[in-house]
Amino acid sequence: MTDDASTGAGLRARDLTAGYGARAVIDGLHLDVPRGRFTAVIGPNGCGKSTLVRALSRTLRPTRGVVEIDGAPAHRMPTRHVARTLAFLPQEPIAPEGVTVRSLVSRGRHPYHSAWRRSHPGDAAAIAGALEATEMLDLVDAPIASLSGGQRQRAWIALVLAQETEYVLLDEPTSFLDIGHQIDVLRLCGRMRSEGRTVVAVLHDLSQAARFADRLVLMHDGGIVAEGEPAAVLTERNVREVFGLDCRIAPDPVSGTPMVVPLG
Repeated sequence: MTDDASTGAGLRARDLTAGYGARAVIDGLHLDVPRGRFTAVIGPNGCGKSTLVRALSRTLRPTRGVVEIDGAPAHRMPTRHVARTLAFLPQEPIAPEGVTVRSLVSRGRHPYHSAWRRSHPGDAAAIAGALEATEMLDLVDAPIASLSGGQRQRAWIALVLAQETEYVLLDEPTSFLDIGHQIDVLRLCGRMRSEGRTVVAVLHDLSQAARFADRLVLMHDGGIVAEGEPAAVLTERNVREVFGLDCRIAPDPVSGTPMVVPLG
C-alpha cells in the first residue's frame, strides 16, 4: 500500500443530511475517512453515529449531500460494484432460520456471482481465510442460532471478511459482548487495517477506541465535535462537554494511548 493510499480520503461525506422520516439526525456533516486506517466513531447515545455509518454504507439514503467512494458519488454506482468495494455490518444482523456458519459466510461471496454463474474462482480461499481469521473453522456446520453472542458476532465478521472489500463499516460490533470477545473483535479490526483495508467502526468504550483505532471521530447532536488522532480528540474537556462526565485522561499502562478515568 502506498503512502498516498494510506492517507488519501477514499470515503467522503459532503454536506450530508440524513435521518428517519421528517427528522434529520445528522445535518450538513462533512467527513473524510482516510484510506488504510481504522477510524472509530464515538459519542453519546442518539448523537448520530449509526445514522452516519448507515449513510456512508448506502444503507440509508441521505436527504441532502453526497457520499463519495474513491471520488465517485455512491448513489450512482451499481449495487454490485458497491458490494465489491464496501461491506457493512449493522448493529443486530438477523440470519435466516436454520442457516449454518458456512452458509452465512458464503453469502459474503454473492457480489462476485451472477444469474448465470453461482460461483467464483476465489470463493473457497476467501471463505476459508475468513473462517480461519475469526477462529470459526470448528463451527462451520453449526447453526447460527446455536452460537453464543461472541461466536455469532465472529461469524458475521467472517462474512464481511469473505466479501473482500477495501472498505469495512461496522456499527457497534462489540455491543453485548464480554470483554474478551470485545478485544478479539477489535484485534480483528486491526488485522483488517494491517492488510490494507479501511475500517470504520462505531464504538462505545472510549479507552478501547483510543487504544485500537488510528483516528477518532467524536460526534454530538448530529455533528462532528472533533476528529483526528486519539490523543487530540479524547481530552478531558471534550469528554466533559460531550458526555457530561468529569474525568482524567491517563496513559494506558500497556499501549500508552489515552485512557478515560472517571472522577467520583
